[in-house]
Parts: sequence; structure tokens; C-alpha cells
Amino acid sequence: MTVATFISIGECMAELQLARDGLYSLGFGGDTLNTAWYMRALTDSGATAVEYFTAVGSDQLSKNLLGFLKENGLGTRFIAENPDLNLGLYLITLAGTERSFTYWRSASAARLLAEDERHLRSALSQADTIYFSGITLAILSPSHRRTFLTVLREMKSLGVTIVFDSNARRKLWPTQAAMKKAVIAGYRVATRAMPTFDDDSTLFGDADPAACARRIAGLGVSEVVVKNGSEPCTILAKGELSTVESHPVSGIVDTTGAGDSFNAGYMAARMAGKLPGEAAAFAHRVAARVICGRGALLDMAKFSDLRVR
Repeated sequence: MTVATFISIGECMAELQLARDGLYSLGFGGDTLNTAWYMRALTDSGATAVEYFTAVGSDQLSKNLLGFLKENGLGTRFIAENPDLNLGLYLITLAGTERSFTYWRSASAARLLAEDERHLRSALSQADTIYFSGITLAILSPSHRRTFLTVLREMKSLGVTIVFDSNARRKLWPTQAAMKKAVIAGYRVATRAMPTFDDDSTLFGDADPAACARRIAGLGVSEVVVKNGSEPCTILAKGELSTVESHPVSGIVDTTGAGDSFNAGYMAARMAGKLPGEAAAFAHRVAARVICGRGALLDMAKFSDLRVR
């Protein structure tokens, strides 16, 4: 059996969230790691290799992260180590089922993940599917961002599937204009886009998800899936628009990771040969299960019945 390689690129951080009695539990998370986690949960390791590409420090949290990834079947062979920097940290605060984040990431080693262009190109040349986000772009310096996008453009020209979620976070950018320019550049190197409507409509003024999808397709993206919370997602593929209803859910606990897990479900299904509409329906089911648990990364065993074949 031929093994397909999926590489998710971005920043993983230590995650603090309130557990009980005023104490906090420590885990790991970050948008692209969340997606890689659910890709691993939803796919057979004999058919899909799931690799995480980032940079870490030499601190104990970085070492713990590498052990955590390996223990859960996520590849670490492309992760570089920078002895002068550390792993980033974020705190989740919940108000009902909605979450907000506080970050400590200025000394995050992941900011240098595109520093070594040769290493970046060598790693990504081994991928069948590459996934990155607007946060991946935001943490990079302008020069490293240019390097990163250049290598992705090369991979796209070689037929690699490049998937981008704009995941626009204004606080990570010096100006709104800088964020907008980078997001557009991200779309231009992508073959598939998976934005959230609220993010892109705020940034670009799209009237509705269909307008959002058309704008992105106009940048050269061949397949666009616009997520819209509990509303239907909108798909534009092969020039045709369609919508797919979300999966019914009750007992929502925490919406952390909903969009990231949707992305994983969609990509896993597409890699298995499912059509876009089928893949979106499957992705909705995955996200519906994720929001009924607490935290970004739920036990992979909870998704054994959803594993794509």
C-alpha cells in the first residue's frame, strides 16, 4: 500500500486551561497541531503519515511536546530545535461555551520554522498534502514569510495539494493591511482554501459565504470550503457552488478546535477519494463531536468509529 504524507505547518504551544478548584491543566495545542491531531485520529497510519513541521526550543516543555507527539503517532522528523528559544504558551478562558485566548509567544522557537530554506524545501518535497494557516504566516518575519511562500509555490507547481485556512487574528499582525496582504498571498499559493466566514468577511467585506468563496477562487484556488459555525458550509469546486448542512449537536461543552477538526475531517475524506460534498458532511460530524468535549485535543479513541477507510 502506498502511504500518503500529510504535513501540517505552524506553531504548537503549551496550553493552560482551568481544570477544577482554581487549578489549571497543562496540555498542548495550536491551530495546525489541532488539525494534525485529528488527521491522525481519523486516518489509518498504514495509509497516511501525519507529520508536524515546526521548530521547538531545548526547554523541558519542548522536550515534553516531542514526546507527546511521538506517543500519539504524529511524526517529528521535520521538527528543528533552536537552543536559544522556548515553546510558546497560551491560556484558554471560557465564557459559557465560547473561548478566548491569552498568549505568551514572543520567544517561541516556531517563529523560525522557515529560517532554513533548504530544510524547509527538503521536508515539503516529501508531502502529498501540505496544510498551513494565517497564524503560520503571522508568526514569521517578512523575509521568512517570503521564503515560506516561495517554497509552497514550488510545491504547488509540482502537484502537491496545498491547503490554507486564513484563520485571521488581528492581534498577531502589525497592521490590518499587513494581515490582508499576507492572507491574499496565502490564498495565491493554495490549491484548496478552508476559511471561516467571520474571519474573511471581517477582513475583506464579503457579503455572504458564496461571495467569499468566489473572491478566493478568483485568486487561483481550485477548491474553496467556507466554514460558517453552525450554519451550512459553502463549497465552490469545479466552478459550482453548493452548501452542506452542519451536523445536529446538543450538549456543547467547548468550541475550541471546531474549525481545526472540520479541516482535518474534510482533508482526510478528500485524501480518501471522497467528493467535496461527502467530505464536508463528514467534517461536520467530526467537528460536532469535538465541541462536545473540553479542550483542543480530545482522546483519539473517541473517533475510532469515524476513521476514514
